[in-house]
Amino acid sequence: MYKGKTILGLIPARGGSKGLPGKNIAPLAGKPLIAWTIEQARSSMYLDRVVVSSDDDAIISVARHYGAEVPFRRPGALATDDACSIDTVLHAVDFFRSAGTRFDYLVLLEPTSPLRETEDIDNCIELLVDDGRGKSVVSVTRLECMHPVFNVVIDAETGLLRNLNGGCSFTALRRQDLPEVYYFEGTLYMSEVSFLQKKRTFYHDLTLPYVVPKWKAVEIDDIYDLACAEAILKVRSGREEVCS
Repeated sequence: MYKGKTILGLIPARGGSKGLPGKNIAPLAGKPLIAWTIEQARSSMYLDRVVVSSDDDAIISVARHYGAEVPFRRPGALATDDACSIDTVLHAVDFFRSAGTRFDYLVLLEPTSPLRETEDIDNCIELLVDDGRGKSVVSVTRLECMHPVFNVVIDAETGLLRNLNGGCSFTALRRQDLPEVYYFEGTLYMSEVSFLQKKRTFYHDLTLPYVVPKWKAVEIDDIYDLACAEAILKVRSGREEVCS
């Protein structure tokens, strides 16, 4: 709870990963991938409940072992490749509402983003509750290369390069002169529950940014991402500096 507001921490973790089978419980620096997110969430000063939504027995067992609640089993229809993630989030909200428990805010923590820290969770909560301008917060990181200004397409008819506006002029610009661009990287999502139910998205015109450094923006999709995250964790545990 923060300033009288109740907050649900939700960790979605289905079992059917194609790119990296068993991804959510794959070993990462000595413990299952999902354990990193569970431990971060359980260390938060403000999350009232830390809940895992899963359809998979092995994931459920690991989640409970590391101290997360698993008060329901995710329906199979919400655990397919085609299932919409917001439906999984609202399923959890509806479960608690039907049990007589309502939350003011929800923080969504993907287990595939293991490099966030507990302070990121708490900072995000403080930002949204204290700021007053937004209804949601989404984490972003600065795009340091491949700025959209330099992106081009190949014209289907002529085979020639065109810029994204369809023109053929390419102004020479220095990267340091361009406006900063950010991208959604998946570390944290937070919203007022009532607004989330209404909009069915974390992305809208009242979304605040929570900026994270690029080293935290590793998202685990395959074995190479897992190796990258492991390398970063080893550097961090050795207290060596990681560029931000």
